[in-house]
Amino acid sequence: MPANSWPENDSYKEVWSDLASEDEGENLVPNPGNAPQSFYQGRRRKAAIVLTVVWSGTIALHLLSWGTWLVLGFTGIMVIHAVRVLRALPASVPVPLSDDTRDFWPSVSLLVSAKNEEAVIGKLVEGLCNLDYPPDLYELWVIDDASTDSTPELLDKLQKDYPQLKVLHRNAGSSGGKSGALNQVIPLTKGEFLAIFDADASVNPDLLRLVIPLFERPQVGAVQVRKAVSNPGVNFWTRGQVAEMALDSFFQQQRTALGGIGELRGNGEFIRRSALLRCGGFNEETITDDLDLTVRLHLDGWDIDFTLVPVYEEGVTNVRALWHQRNRWAEGGHQRYLDYWPLLFRNRLGFRKSWDMLMFWIIQYFLPMAAVPDSLMAVINSRLPVYSPISTLMLGMSLFAMFSGLRRIAKSERAIGDEDLRFNVLSGVMQTVRGMIYMLHWIVVMASVTARMSVRQKRLKWVKTVHQGKV
Repeated sequence: MPANSWPENDSYKEVWSDLASEDEGENLVPNPGNAPQSFYQGRRRKAAIVLTVVWSGTIALHLLSWGTWLVLGFTGIMVIHAVRVLRALPASVPVPLSDDTRDFWPSVSLLVSAKNEEAVIGKLVEGLCNLDYPPDLYELWVIDDASTDSTPELLDKLQKDYPQLKVLHRNAGSSGGKSGALNQVIPLTKGEFLAIFDADASVNPDLLRLVIPLFERPQVGAVQVRKAVSNPGVNFWTRGQVAEMALDSFFQQQRTALGGIGELRGNGEFIRRSALLRCGGFNEETITDDLDLTVRLHLDGWDIDFTLVPVYEEGVTNVRALWHQRNRWAEGGHQRYLDYWPLLFRNRLGFRKSWDMLMFWIIQYFLPMAAVPDSLMAVINSRLPVYSPISTLMLGMSLFAMFSGLRRIAKSERAIGDEDLRFNVLSGVMQTVRGMIYMLHWIVVMASVTARMSVRQKRLKWVKTVHQGKV
């Protein structure tokens, strides 16, 4: 079956029906979710328009006498939302699957796209083929994406030792990157739920028994587990990523608790098969399949839940690798707003999710985009940047969220028997301060990515993060 040639589904097709006429009548192309082709074209023009509006609007606020008051008023609205987010109570954790109900456990397909992963593929297969779950109810599919090292040979050898392991070798020149690899293998899988992992992932044996109960609510289309760093003590960069993931985990829990946007993170994402097929599979027109699928699932009316159950992965250990990885994340995150803005503006998500997405777009993308003109105008006029109130709010939220996330994770790990992770307040404060210094790189990344996307034509390019296999 060709990539993305999923069966049509009338319920999801309705999401795009009122937009189809804008793209060659009713001639819908086989993009995910039957989206009009124009959704994935003209990103540079869209990015340039957004950047122009943000820059000109920022300059105008400096020139208008009431500009500062307008920002203060909007900051007040954001404060109300921030308080609600920070005070939200995460949902209770479902009871893990028990042996008494084993006859009713669903089937699960674990999927890994691997390219030149000889350093980590053996450990990955060993870990995922020894889960505490009936062997006849789960399978592991590893897609060798035309590797040029010893990955293909290792996988063929491992396949003889592990009955759950199935291998698909892609031909050289196959398109679509990770999305294309996953789309190609999905028709061969049998699981009611699909779990996506990176090649450097490692998990605890009880992973499936803890995560699957989160799908008891029919509206849950996907679940993201907490990403954790497996090599945290290497240097400043890996320690910073520990704090960064704690920050992300905290906001994920709080946002979903309020009925906001839960997001997929690529590694350790579980997806209901019916939800994925209804959304048209993975989008091969984006460089961040997880963030793109996040939006499409929510547009289709599904919820994405989050759990503190961990999946461990290697943190990047140098600034060059961090720069390339974060640039890809930032560009893919910006792409989804540029691609799906017509549906987002038409409130397809509903008020709660639309408002939540707007608030975090302002924090993650708007402020970095506006930083240059805001700073320049502040210097020229010898005054504070006009967005100082919003930036101060963002800083305060991040400090509280990062500290709380670190404490919550330590409590979660202790609950499963890791007594070494006792939370020390002073140590938590130091981790938070170091983490916030580390997070400053995001301002540079976001500002440069949004500017570059506006002026430079770029082909889709999947930049591989090299895994060393050293933990």
